[in-house]
This record gives sequence, structure tokens and C-alpha cells, in this order.
Amino acid sequence: MKWKLSEFFWIISVTAVIVIIIFRRCTLYPIGTCSKDDKEQSFPDDFIWGAASSAYQIEGAWNVDGKGESIWDHVCHTDPTKIIDQTNGDTTANSYEFYKEDVRALKNTGFKFYRFSISWPRILPNGSHTNINELGLQYYDNVINELLANGIQPIVTMFHWDLPQALQDFGGMLNPVIVDYFVQYAKLLIEHFGDRIKIWNTFNEPNIFCDYGYGRNLHAPFVNSTGLGPYLCNYHVLLANAKVYRMYHDHYNIDKIGKIGLVLESQFYYPKDPKKPEDVDSANRMIEFWLGQYSHPIFSKTGGYPKVMVDIIRKNSLAEGLSGSRLPVFDEYQKHLIRGTSDFFFLNYYTSSYVEPATTDRYFPKPSLLHDANVFTTQDENWPVAASFWLRSVPDGLRKLLNWIKKEYDNPPVMITENGWTDHGEIEDIGRERYLKDHLKAMQDAILEDGCNVIGHTTWSIIDNFGWTFGYTKRFGLYHVDFTSENKTRTPKNSNKFMRKVIETGKIPSD
Repeated sequence: MKWKLSEFFWIISVTAVIVIIIFRRCTLYPIGTCSKDDKEQSFPDDFIWGAASSAYQIEGAWNVDGKGESIWDHVCHTDPTKIIDQTNGDTTANSYEFYKEDVRALKNTGFKFYRFSISWPRILPNGSHTNINELGLQYYDNVINELLANGIQPIVTMFHWDLPQALQDFGGMLNPVIVDYFVQYAKLLIEHFGDRIKIWNTFNEPNIFCDYGYGRNLHAPFVNSTGLGPYLCNYHVLLANAKVYRMYHDHYNIDKIGKIGLVLESQFYYPKDPKKPEDVDSANRMIEFWLGQYSHPIFSKTGGYPKVMVDIIRKNSLAEGLSGSRLPVFDEYQKHLIRGTSDFFFLNYYTSSYVEPATTDRYFPKPSLLHDANVFTTQDENWPVAASFWLRSVPDGLRKLLNWIKKEYDNPPVMITENGWTDHGEIEDIGRERYLKDHLKAMQDAILEDGCNVIGHTTWSIIDNFGWTFGYTKRFGLYHVDFTSENKTRTPKNSNKFMRKVIETGKIPSD
């Protein structure tokens, strides 16, 4: 058979294109991830999968076995109108009694770790280490031992918003003594549970509980101190985290296996119009004010707050007639103390927003964090929306945020500690499955194509729970909880099957 010259060149061209594609795909991904079985779409072999919860949202037993009152107990009981459906966490999913059901749910899904929080007032009813509740310690011993017996690694959050009311009575996070109280609380936890806990989170989302709880008057303890309270809270959290980090690594983490750090929450902020320099500047400024206020002091090479925050807040404070900045100033010792005090970049991501300069003061109080940042945020109505009005699916935002962290902080190891979607409790939760699939794909692309150092993913949450000021009107669980039933029956949703398949195969199902 004779070949025409044109046919020969056609075959050579097609072959060359195929070779180039294979070469590019194999060089874009880590060694050993490119093969005939499409292994390049697999997550790294050492990637870890888990789910999360928090004490006040699932435990119930609010006054059982010596537990003290938390700020959320106090608010829900004294002013239930703060909660949209006027409910509370008194019983919620009753994980205090049914924790083994939660472990069974985790195991059935295939999760390798469980991130849960310890209730500070369940351990120390009045917040002080001088009054230890042994029954509280025993409860968490039981949870941890049950997890380990089922091959699930416990990851413990020391503080997930449920501050003892006794500490709030003298200022809570705004009083400098809170730093020492937290250090003593953390010391007790590390000494009692440290033989079994190898990953610790100190604080969960301080940028939320500081701004919402002590600034915007949206969360417990509902302190309206805009423009000052959030910055004081921020300052004390960073110092407390740093002291606990140093204590843990200097005195307790002898084998150096354990990891510790605080958990940050952020959206990615897109410029409303990328062609407008003022919108680009606003987006950059917002991420520094929101995420950078914590990440820059810990992960940057220079330490301290982002310069844009320091300069703007000082300028605004002086214009308001103050003698100094509303933003507390770290001295050189404190900068050094805080810098590097998180072993992983623990990140919670849910959604993203557009940003442009604020054109009027009517959008926010003056002074406030948003007034200092001078931004106005919106979302695209075409982005799919969850049961929660604020939660829209923006997977590209996750990928861009991971790349921002990589570029800004020299690609630290990132563990995504929360990522999830709300529904109204339906078992056929198509929206959650689609959200998780799209966000896992964005995360996978960030790892395999962009080289982002993401080591694990945590779904929020394993079961339906009390949703803070939204009560039980919105549901985050992979398992539906019947809160009216005596046994708080847990039923897997469709998204649970999806996550089980991802974990089993290490791939995102194409169907």
C-alpha cells in the first residue's frame, strides 16, 4: 500500500499533537499522576477527607452533668428573638447522648478525620481552670476513644464561639485577661487529651466572631462596638493563639508530630469591574482587611497587620479626633511572638463576592471595619443560591483564593476545614451534591494545575445542626436529623453517597 505525501504529513501532525498533549499533561501534574487510566484526575494519595461540627450546634445537654452557661445559652434564653425561629441549642441533635451515631455516620461515609469542638463551659463551667468539670472531660474522652476505635482521626477545635458567660460578664474577648484564661484552658486540654489529639485548632473563624459578635451586633454576645471591638478581639485572639502555639511546641509536642493553629474564614473578593483600577484596589483592600488581618501577622515574612490596614485605620482614627489608632499596635516582640504560629493554613470557604468602592456611608456604621475598608460588596444573581441567602456557589472563588494564599505566603500547606451548602432538610439534596462536586473540582484544579499545597478537605457538616441566628431554618448536614424524634434520627442524604464515592475512589465522579 502506497501512502500519499499529504496523508503521511497528516499522520505525523496528529501524532505530534497527541505527544504534545500527553507531555503537557504529565508535566503539569506531580510525578506518578499521569497514566492511561486517567490517574491525573485523582487526588494525591495522601490527601485526607473529613467532616466537621461544633459543640453548641450539635451536643444539646446545655445544663447537664455540670456544664456551665455559654454566651449562646444566655442569648437564646434571655432574648430568643435574636434567633430567626426563636429556637436554641438546648437539645439540638443531642450528640451528648448519641455521639456514637455521629461516629457511625462518619465511618459509613468513609471519612478519615472528624473536626469537632470542645465546649469551654462544659470543661470549665465558669471559664476558669480552678473549677474543672470531670464529667465534661469524660464526655470528650468517650468521643475521642470512639473515633479512634473506628479508625477516625479526631481534630479538636478549642473554641468554636461558645464562650463561658462568666467570662463575658467581665468583657469577654475585649478584656486583655482573656488571653491568660484561654492559655490555661488550652493547657488543660493539651495535657488531658494530647496523647490522642495530633491536630488542634485554637480558634474557629475569629474574623467572624470578632466582627459579628463585638462589632456588627449579629452574633452572641451581641456587643455593639463597631470600629473598636472587632480590632480589640482580633488583637487578643492573635496573642492567645501565639502563646498556646509556643506552649504546645515548646513543652508538649515532644515528638513534633502534632500540629496546631487557628482557623480563618474568607471569601474571594472579585473587583466588580476588573477594568476599573478603583474596583481592583477595593477587592485587594477587602481581602487584606478581612483575611489579612489574621493571616498577615502569622504567615507573612514581615509580620504585623497589613500596611493598608495600619495606614487607613490610623488616618481615620485621627480624623475622628482620637489621639491614636483604633487598631491596637503590635510591638516588635509581639510581632515575633505571633509570626509563624499556625502549622497549617486552616481555611473555611463557602462563597465569594464582588467588591467596589463604597459611594455612601449609609451602607455601614461609622466607624466600622467596612467603613475603614471603604468597600461595598454584592453577589452575582446568576450564581446558584442555597437555602441561605448569603450562600452562592462560586467554585472559581475557592480556586482563586487558594492561589492568592499560595502567592502571598509562599504556598503554605492548606487544610480546608469547612466547606458546605444549606438546604431545607431534603434527602434528595441535589444542590449540595452539585456544590460539593464543583468545589472539589476547583480544589483539585488548584492542586494539580496550579500547584497549590492543599492537604485535606472538610465537609461542613456531618449532620444537620443548630445554625446560630438562623436556628433550624437552614440545614448543612450530609445526614438529615429529625429534631422532633426521641432519638434524633439521622438519615443519610444523597450528598453523603456522593462523598463516599469520592473518598473511596479518590476521584470526582463524572456522572
